[in-house]
Amino acid sequence: MKPSALNYHHLRYFWVVAREGSVTRAARRLGVAVQTISAQIAQLEQSLGKALLAPQGRRLVPTETGRLALAYADQIFQLGERMDAALREADAANTLRLAVGISDALPKLIAYRLMEAVFHLPQQVRLVCREGEFDTLLAELALHRLDVVLTDRPAPHGGNLKVFSHPLGDYEITLFGAPGLAKRYRAGFPGNLNAAPMLLPTRGNALRGQIERWLETLDVTPLIVGEFEDSALLTTFGRAGLGLFPAPSVLSEDIAAQLGAEPVGVLDEVREQYYAISNERRIRHPAVEAIRKAPVSWSPPAT
Repeated sequence: MKPSALNYHHLRYFWVVAREGSVTRAARRLGVAVQTISAQIAQLEQSLGKALLAPQGRRLVPTETGRLALAYADQIFQLGERMDAALREADAANTLRLAVGISDALPKLIAYRLMEAVFHLPQQVRLVCREGEFDTLLAELALHRLDVVLTDRPAPHGGNLKVFSHPLGDYEITLFGAPGLAKRYRAGFPGNLNAAPMLLPTRGNALRGQIERWLETLDVTPLIVGEFEDSALLTTFGRAGLGLFPAPSVLSEDIAAQLGAEPVGVLDEVREQYYAISNERRIRHPAVEAIRKAPVSWSPPAT
């Protein structure tokens, strides 16, 4: 088949049906008749000489050939949607659009600090933030829906995704608590943490592993009263006084102001690493480059 024979209008109909799993839902989304979509997908399959969709229960799913076509269609139409959004949002060819994925394990105040340099660029920046799970955000990055992912771990080696991890530094961790808890456990810290109520990230989180090893070296066993994938949810429960919780020491002032929590003590040798993950080894997006080149450490407020 000659390249010019591909009908992108028909391909878009196939793409939406494959994503929706139903011709009816696709028709509703596109605002066209069911018969129109069915007819045009049939023409696409005829021109390719292969079936692209097959019924599976009540859904339509891509065939093996359809999955291959869908992978290319994803890139074609998602890039097209981004181009359209960028063109519509640019005000005078000087607005810089930055789509950032923020891992739900990353403290939100840290995410803001990491992106602060973006707002000092000479261009006007239009920031689009999406929060989600690490693997989901990497997939969005690979499909060019995001310019960068900010997270607490590097991209895995040896995977199918061609993405690159850029270290942004590592930061000291402090245990915080609501005033009553903080006062109770500050004296005698860290040896008095046996049976202390504690809120931690879920297992598999890089920080969780470090904290558990730190506790083992002290031979103390706190009472884990909550485990959280989302760092904001963890600190919310910490603010309510349900347990001591870890957070970067550099955020002490912010945590006191926003959560009313106080430092209990520093977790010696426990440090959290942060990364910017991009599609490029050599970053070309000026806003992503500004994030990468920002200072790698902040001084915690004096106590």
